[in-house]
Amino acid sequence: MGAAVAIIEDDGIVRPEGDLADLRFRALLPAADWASLPAAVRRRFSKRMAGGAAVVYRGAVTAVTANVWGRLLAQITRMIGAPLPLVFEPGPGVVAVTEDRVGQGQVWSRLYVRPGGFPQVIHSAKRFAGPTGLEEHVGAGVGMALTVGAEDGALVFRSAFYFATVLSLRIRLPHWAEPGRLTITHRDLGEGRFAFTLALDHPLLGRLLGQEAVFQDD
Repeated sequence: MGAAVAIIEDDGIVRPEGDLADLRFRALLPAADWASLPAAVRRRFSKRMAGGAAVVYRGAVTAVTANVWGRLLAQITRMIGAPLPLVFEPGPGVVAVTEDRVGQGQVWSRLYVRPGGFPQVIHSAKRFAGPTGLEEHVGAGVGMALTVGAEDGALVFRSAFYFATVLSLRIRLPHWAEPGRLTITHRDLGEGRFAFTLALDHPLLGRLLGQEAVFQDD
């Protein structure tokens, strides 16, 4: 049995969370920043899945933007597992979060419906490691270090740098080889709903990809 921990909600009541509390995201932010987030956001990022359980969020992509360079990049990255959206129009979507026992983190699976074929499923693993404390692994040894912040009541993830693993050696990509700065925002909308936004911006090529979606708590 793990040690019991507690989470203090907005009403001031201390609620024990036992073994299912996850303080790993909380540890990445100063206490004041974490406390500034809505209680619903703190709860979503304090869940630890046990025994193969999954948290599932259902919703829909409401808007997608992609310039020609972004569409080309999305196709190229299919070689490493297609970590970028290939569905460039609104439609239903599902997100499932499970525990990553191998990497001691979480696996996020995103399913986006395609009108004319099988849905696209994007897998990535968030691991609590590296100089920023959080990494996102997208496949074939490629990943990025992420910074985490609380901004205007939203939880914001930004890429700090990208890396690739070749023959067990991790190589940090130079800035000129990076696809751009990735920003992911999780903002609570109330009534169990939250907005997920993704933006990939290149210093020369502009906004390569943008995605907005709204999901509902499971």
